[in-house]
Amino acid sequence: MSQTEYRQARFTAPPGACAIILVRHGESRAAKPGEPFPLVDGQGDPELAPNGRAQAVRVAERLKDEPIAALYATKLQRTQETAAPLAERLNLQINVNPDLHEVHLGEWEGGVLRIKAAEGDPIYERIHTEGRWDVIPGAESSEALRTRLLRGLHTIARAHPDQLVAVFVHGGVIGQILEAATGARGFAFSGADNGSISHVVVSGEQLIVRGFNDASHLIGLADAGGSQLPT
Repeated sequence: MSQTEYRQARFTAPPGACAIILVRHGESRAAKPGEPFPLVDGQGDPELAPNGRAQAVRVAERLKDEPIAALYATKLQRTQETAAPLAERLNLQINVNPDLHEVHLGEWEGGVLRIKAAEGDPIYERIHTEGRWDVIPGAESSEALRTRLLRGLHTIARAHPDQLVAVFVHGGVIGQILEAATGARGFAFSGADNGSISHVVVSGEQLIVRGFNDASHLIGLADAGGSQLPT
């Protein structure tokens, strides 16, 4: 008599869940002392650098055959520019979610964070040591950031049950979402590469992490320059 076998199975999202591909925007243009980035609602809004545009094309090549039902980006142009090649390939519009924009950096907006990081500013060192943004004067707290990001993520998930969605966001956003999903310490998921892909599944209030910082589609492109930043 043959025995029943119970093989290991691949992950299957729960019924009604939304699978979300989180894409970090491509490399944005370099910061220069005395030439701050333009601001949108008080946040730095640089455009993509040439390398960032090349990364956006690679992202589109990587995702063009996935059954993506919708595309989302933030109010900041670097995410919309990164999403544009994929939107063209899939003939989808880019929806802007009001909650998923990058962390507010207070007095360090407009490219100042990059300069302070390169200078080894003591406050920058505290950001990493304490795993918080609000050691920067006027910056958004981790609690406020987490609240709005989860609100934005759940808004998208409720609109797309049993679907796959691509959301183009920022490094600090990806890190905070994965911290919330796993209960990890602050900045445990910092430094997602420009153009990299992470993956979560939203099932009710539960967040399931399926991947972080997949950059295999970017092999051969120039690396982004500068210090390793959490955003």
